[in-house]
Amino acid sequence: MFIGRERELRSLQELYDKDGFGMTIVYGRRRIGKSTLIAEFIKDKKAIFYTATKVGAQRNLELFSKQAAEVLDPVVSNAVFETYEAVFDFISKKMPPEKLIIVIDELPYWAEKDEALLSVIQKYIDTEWKDRQLMIILCGSSLSFMENKVMSEKSPLFGRRDSQIKLEAFPYRDAALFVPEYSAEDKAICYGITGGVAKYLSMLDGGKSLDDNIKRLFFCTDGYLYDETRNLLTQEFSDITLVNNIIEQIASGENTVNNIAAKVREKEPTVLYSLDKLISVGLVEKKKCITEEKNRKKTQYVLKDHMFKFWYEFIPKAHSVIELGQGDIYYEKAVKPKLHSFMGSVFEDMCRYYTLEQGIQGHFGSFITQSGAWWGTELIENADGEKSQQSADIDIVAISETDKTAVVGECKFKNEKIDKGVCDNLLRRARLLSPKYKVIKYLFFSLSGYTDWFDGLENKDVVLLTLEDLYA
Repeated sequence: MFIGRERELRSLQELYDKDGFGMTIVYGRRRIGKSTLIAEFIKDKKAIFYTATKVGAQRNLELFSKQAAEVLDPVVSNAVFETYEAVFDFISKKMPPEKLIIVIDELPYWAEKDEALLSVIQKYIDTEWKDRQLMIILCGSSLSFMENKVMSEKSPLFGRRDSQIKLEAFPYRDAALFVPEYSAEDKAICYGITGGVAKYLSMLDGGKSLDDNIKRLFFCTDGYLYDETRNLLTQEFSDITLVNNIIEQIASGENTVNNIAAKVREKEPTVLYSLDKLISVGLVEKKKCITEEKNRKKTQYVLKDHMFKFWYEFIPKAHSVIELGQGDIYYEKAVKPKLHSFMGSVFEDMCRYYTLEQGIQGHFGSFITQSGAWWGTELIENADGEKSQQSADIDIVAISETDKTAVVGECKFKNEKIDKGVCDNLLRRARLLSPKYKVIKYLFFSLSGYTDWFDGLENKDVVLLTLEDLYA
């Protein structure tokens, strides 16, 4: 069953419905569901769908030619086209009355070995195809190649595309559609362990318990996700030792270049180069303090992929036990009790998404256009009147540049209820934000609800939310 991606399907259909020629670029990290999206879109349409592989330019040409012939004229399916021009002339000659779609999936595997391919496609767009009923979809997992070689001003194809789709992981609410029978808590954890990545979500068996799914995918030697991080890194990096070490440090809480470099014992420029590559493949992101985005000192590197965070937190320490076939015991004893702690940062991301989504619609009394986190220091005075500085953070800060207002929030994915102390902390720390923004709402997100103290709270600017509210 195909799930989600309504907006992307609508974008593709709009281009298809346009009279004449059109081209779009679909790109995104591996396993994100690009090929599945395209296959769903073309299932009732005339299409040449070719997936390139690492077999060299000439062999890709042969395989593409065979696919084109099978679709347009099966009688000559064994014909050999020795040049791009030959097969593209054949396509032009055999184009059917209805609109034809040409899909080249994993384009970088082909075009990296022969960049002439892009120039020839450009030539045919400009000469043979510009007035034909043809739609081209170029798809790739190498973000750097697709952005720098296909879409940039330096690309032969620059100015020829009508649109582009950068496919991202599913938001938490769409991810829940893969396990509709689960409780809100289990849906959230499923999102956390998969990061909303389509391939990983598709591996979940809604007929089994959450625990059984996690054990089967991560904690047995033949589980799909047991060795997935190494597989992905091997596909993207020639030497995975350094990037593996860097990811380990980020997963353990090190989030600045100098700290990471010190831990992995490499020079900062070397680490920065690897971090940039990890960002380009969608595994790491550069997180900035929302009200101080130009402050380089307030920049953190965090794992964008929640599955990687889960894997690096639990699997390396469990390898020996899993290899002995006792991964299920390890999960019950060492992982399950820590799931709520792991979900802390995942829940924060979910709540930021919810706050932005609701804020855009004006549900908090302001037109929210950006959400993120804030961190810094605060001055605390103890019972004896002594003052000291301590670190402080706010899980959610959503701002309106239009109204110069802000909404702040605190998230707790714990078995304990949120109490007065948590409320007081947020109200106090909100005063640390830039005076440029007036705080108009204080949001609380709780897995386990709230203490009775909140029953008597008369502050109408305080909004109490539960996990169920996020899925409503």
